[in-house]
Amino acid sequence: MSFTYNRTVRFQDTDAAGVVYFANVLAMCHEAYEDSLAKVGINLKTFFSHTAVAVPIIHSSVDFFQPMFCGDKLLIDGIPQRLSDSKFEIKYQVIDAASPQRHLADALTRHVCIDTNTRTKIILPDGMINWLYSTTKKR
Repeated sequence: MSFTYNRTVRFQDTDAAGVVYFANVLAMCHEAYEDSLAKVGINLKTFFSHTAVAVPIIHSSVDFFQPMFCGDKLLIDGIPQRLSDSKFEIKYQVIDAASPQRHLADALTRHVCIDTNTRTKIILPDGMINWLYSTTKKR
């Protein structure tokens, strides 16, 4: 299953050369992830607050194909995939909304579910499993 997030590049996303700063692509992808969680009913305040369970990112990467500039309209497509009882990853495609054949970047984030007290892996909670299987592509 997948999800799509619409995003406009802001001035604050760019570097001195006027293009999107590399780390900000991951921030935009994280916005897309948060939006998809909220759309399936996960309370973000509770999810990201200091609870007994956390789902940190353990790996990330970005490949760039075209520059992105302030004012560009983006579509960020995310495809989550469960890797194990405690891990999942999200593959992202960043596309130019005005010209969808323009593939701008690919990104990946890998997440693991942990007990915050022991810092050991635990099974993904039901809400996350439901999210993994209920996200649908909407444009």
